[in-house]
Amino acid sequence: MLMYVTLGSNDIPRARRFYDAVMPTLGHVLRLGDDTELCYGPPGDEDPCLWIDSPFDGKAASVGNGSMLALSAETRAAVDAFYAAGLAAGGTDEGAPGLRRYGPNFYACYLRDPDGNKLSAVCLAPN
Repeated sequence: MLMYVTLGSNDIPRARRFYDAVMPTLGHVLRLGDDTELCYGPPGDEDPCLWIDSPFDGKAASVGNGSMLALSAETRAAVDAFYAAGLAAGGTDEGAPGLRRYGPNFYACYLRDPDGNKLSAVCLAPN
């Protein structure tokens, strides 16, 4: 259903340090990176992709109140690794890894990136 998602950043080098740390924990690679934008996705040219951009209009990037991007993780260990890497790379805690009420195997963590964008890594596999 999704082709790509874009999140705004006010500091692309800082965002790159964060996303370079967290995205490989879920099997994604940096596909494109320069001073104004970053693109992460599965190896190759498959969709979907996550873009991190400076806003096109030149205004400051801001977060959406109530917005969150959930990223799929194949294992609970990947959720744990995403969370640990995110905190180590300047993210802030919004909920440690663990089972949630959304289903018997809904194992997730919640972070904010250095720009304040809320992210989740979710594994639905049992154990």
